[in-house]
Amino acid sequence: MQSFREPLAYFKHYLKPYWKGLLLIVTLTIISTWAQIEAPVYLGKAMTSLSKYLTAYLNPLTRQQASLNSFYHILWLIFIFYLLSAFTMLISSWWTSRINALSTNQMQRGLFGKLQRLTISYFDRHQDGKLLSLFTSDLDNIFNAMNQAIFELITQVVLYVGVIWMMFSLNVKLALATVASTPVVIIIAYFIIRKARYYIDRQQEEIGKLNGYINEQINGEKIIITNGLQEQSIREFNRLNENVRQATFKGQFYSGILFPLMQGFSLLNLAIVIAYGSWMVVNGEVGQAVGLGLVVTFVQYSQQYFQPITQITSMYSMLQLAMTGAKRLLRVLKQPEEHVNSAGKQLTQINTGVKLENVHFGYDKENEILHGINLEVAKGKMIALVGPTGSGKTTVMNLLNRFYDVTDGHILFDDVDVRDFELHALRRNIGIVLQDSILFSGTIAENIKFGKPDASDQQMIAAAKQAHIHEYIESLPDKYQTKVDEENSILSVGQKQLVSIARTLLTDPTFLILDEATSNVDMVTEAKIKQAMDNVIAGRTSFVIAHRLKTIVEADKIIVLKDGQIIEQGNHQQLLAEKGFYYDLYTNQMVFE
Repeated sequence: MQSFREPLAYFKHYLKPYWKGLLLIVTLTIISTWAQIEAPVYLGKAMTSLSKYLTAYLNPLTRQQASLNSFYHILWLIFIFYLLSAFTMLISSWWTSRINALSTNQMQRGLFGKLQRLTISYFDRHQDGKLLSLFTSDLDNIFNAMNQAIFELITQVVLYVGVIWMMFSLNVKLALATVASTPVVIIIAYFIIRKARYYIDRQQEEIGKLNGYINEQINGEKIIITNGLQEQSIREFNRLNENVRQATFKGQFYSGILFPLMQGFSLLNLAIVIAYGSWMVVNGEVGQAVGLGLVVTFVQYSQQYFQPITQITSMYSMLQLAMTGAKRLLRVLKQPEEHVNSAGKQLTQINTGVKLENVHFGYDKENEILHGINLEVAKGKMIALVGPTGSGKTTVMNLLNRFYDVTDGHILFDDVDVRDFELHALRRNIGIVLQDSILFSGTIAENIKFGKPDASDQQMIAAAKQAHIHEYIESLPDKYQTKVDEENSILSVGQKQLVSIARTLLTDPTFLILDEATSNVDMVTEAKIKQAMDNVIAGRTSFVIAHRLKTIVEADKIIVLKDGQIIEQGNHQQLLAEKGFYYDLYTNQMVFE
């Protein structure tokens, strides 16, 4: 029951605003179904009327009194019932499509909006492909189910209840004969549905894993080709794809077997009704004239009785995929969001500086990364963080920007803990230039203005000039209106980095973090980026994370990290004079360069 409660709560959340439309759909469905249920009664009456007419017509004594007026009247009523059913179903379908479109649109907006409010840690723990499958697989399954199955389910349930009520109101014995096989059908369907649900849930999980792997492999295709790992990549893909195939086959097999099984029971039930109804007529349980019409009516009801069961079972696979998708989406919606602290203090500028006091942190409780870090950077000064891979440099950056919160200790801006600031106000004043520059689909101008869309063209050009990318942009045919995206080769890696620096300059941050901004470029481009970085850093409080140590020799203080602890600190000359860990790093690097 719990497995259904959660997805139903998801649908309730998004369908609740459209309750008036849903009420109208249910009302129209009841009217349409009532007309469908009434039609067989009048079909039976038509057969009874026709039987009486033939009996009277074939008897010379009563031929003059024989009349088809009653038969024609009943035929008109049958036509009206079926017309009413079709018309109400048409209106109901229109409203259903409208509510489906509106509600699934809200689901998409809700999911995307939720992703924008999640913490960085959530994205660190989940592959891009798995997140993408929420939109491309789970939401598509929900839309298909809502468009084709969920409201059809309402129709079939109403029809099922109505048919049972009408049968028992007409003849209890024939009604019992019609529903006699139901317990057997339910028991068999229950066991098949349990199997189908398990494999369909597994199918979606395996599809998520496969999508994540495909996304990962496509992003790393150059490395795969360079290292000749294509066959290994294909083998792993085949393994994951085989898991999807097996789960899909079993899920579709168990859900697909329900439909022919229900069709078989429907035909068996039809034979039982005809045989038992005929026996009742022959043995005088009902009059012959009335009995013929009654049997015809129950033949219709027998088919209608199993129609809802058959339809629901045929839709089971689609419904279960929607339930599984809703469960996965609800799992995302329940994830903790970033604590914005809307009542927090507003950071407008840094007056004294930034401090880290006895900072401890680990991405999980078992593995601590930083062990009691203490450091301070005064206003307008530059601190450089250096050290081997895994020493905690990037982790410090993640804490300064509150991508994560410290496990213990404090990070202070002007002696105020970062957790006491309103989050957006804090981040508006922190500029970050990452190791891997990111460009969004659009023009170069839109990319530079990304952090400040209301900036003027003059401000944008001034930022591009400071970043030493203006001249190259002007050399392009469309200049600042040149279309780019993350995969566009118009800009080199270094030029993308310069665009990122221009973007940061335009936002004019109070505090700056540069995370190995020159590590992916050649020496010539590095010199340009170094000049651009100097423009960015000038007059700002800044942390610079660097592997190429010659880019930070002018730092006011260099912090050397190793295994999450500060082992040395001082300026470039002081650290060289100590001939410690930094000295070894610097001299070894100079030899290779």
